[in-house]
Amino acid sequence: MMGVSSKAWDGDLVRQWLENRIVAAGRDQVAAEMQGYEARDDYDKAAAEEWVCRAVKAPAYTADQAAFASRIKQLLGQDDYRATGIYDDRRFERHLRANLRKLARMGKDNTGFENTLHYQ
Repeated sequence: MMGVSSKAWDGDLVRQWLENRIVAAGRDQVAAEMQGYEARDDYDKAAAEEWVCRAVKAPAYTADQAAFASRIKQLLGQDDYRATGIYDDRRFERHLRANLRKLARMGKDNTGFENTLHYQ
């Protein structure tokens, strides 16, 4: 079921938003690394956001709302998520699934993709 938003789906805007989030997540990972042991959760959170954005940013998935929703549903159905350099697999997966649910809501409602602020 599509959202109630009256504006048309803009795949270019969605891809740009995802690219911006990938850059922001990379910066967050660097900042967490510099903080050391205490910031491991922050690193895993940023790594999860980057992983999710990379997994859904292809034009085939962002071209239309239904394809975007289908890709997110497919990812949520996975049992295992491969990633290197993370500190805690369970924490990473928890953050990853939270990011997928956030994107699912945004995609369903077609809202939030215009927000390009670093911190959201």
